[in-house]
Amino acid sequence: MSSFESIIDQERPVRILSTFLKKQTIPHALLFTGIEGVGKKSAAMVFAMACNCFGQAPEGDGNIQRDRLSPIDQPITTEPCSVCRSCRKILSGNHPDVIHIEPSGPFIRIAQIRALCDTLAMKPYEAKLRVVIIENAQTMNPPAANALLKMLEEPPDRTILILMAPQKADLLPTIVSRCQSIRFAPVTSKTITAMLNEENNIDPEDTPVIAAMASGSKSRALEMTRSGWIRWRNWLIAASGLNRPESLPVRPPKMLLAFGEQLAKNKDLLSDSMETMITWLRDLIVCKYDPEKVINADLMDRLHAATSNITTRSLLSKIETIQAAQKDIRANSNLRLSLEVMMLRLAKDCDKGSISEKMKM
Repeated sequence: MSSFESIIDQERPVRILSTFLKKQTIPHALLFTGIEGVGKKSAAMVFAMACNCFGQAPEGDGNIQRDRLSPIDQPITTEPCSVCRSCRKILSGNHPDVIHIEPSGPFIRIAQIRALCDTLAMKPYEAKLRVVIIENAQTMNPPAANALLKMLEEPPDRTILILMAPQKADLLPTIVSRCQSIRFAPVTSKTITAMLNEENNIDPEDTPVIAAMASGSKSRALEMTRSGWIRWRNWLIAASGLNRPESLPVRPPKMLLAFGEQLAKNKDLLSDSMETMITWLRDLIVCKYDPEKVINADLMDRLHAATSNITTRSLLSKIETIQAAQKDIRANSNLRLSLEVMMLRLAKDCDKGSISEKMKM
């Protein structure tokens, strides 16, 4: 995270940021969009370092020559040196003029933005350009978003705001219009696979599966390797009954409800659990037509076995059922009830899709 070279698979964002630095035409507000774990925060930190880097002095002189310059007189570099006083402070998270704002609980609240406004009303302590990094900017509640908007309308002197969010639509259009937007693309599966093989002691046969399931997020891929995701995925598919979806209608309702309750208890894993179930159902469809595009490729034998007695229509109906439950949960519906209803509907969908169609045949 000490140079732009460390920002993998993000050539366009790096080129844009480097051009800002080279021409010294830095916007007062930037918006980095993209999924979590693609390098947005790393790019923001490197950019902050480049804006305030003292640069390396000639051999033997340390950083004495440029360290003596005032912040205003410091030239902006296109690549931070990573060793000067300013760079070291930013890397360690101790620079007084590089400010991080993140959600307090589920939201970024008005009190946080007001405190930021009070800080920005003063001059930077020691930086040429003060940098404010607002993570998960989409979590700002309406009062906080409106307070930030006023700040963007009258930008503080010698200050750059970097907002980070999954997509532009997650923010007020008026905020987006006052920022220079830079889109960060998902990291390629090839890159993530290579990273996992180099940095983690895991079975090489598992890395392509994890890389595919990570959906372009390096941080998610690393977390999956640390949490034993492969073993958990195998349990999830079996416990949900989706390893043999045609047998779901004959499962006792008590068993279906118990699995829904178990999902509800593991809130930290819930989002990934539901996405994994959708991916498995998607693979059941894809393996019939294009096996090379299956994500759970290490379970190909199980996939073929699971598709023998179920129709594509039934599988699509199940995917829609899980997506409907996801939507209900995002709308703050009762979590346990939503998941229990989802499991009952999955069994019902299977019954309608596979058995009724067989009767017609």
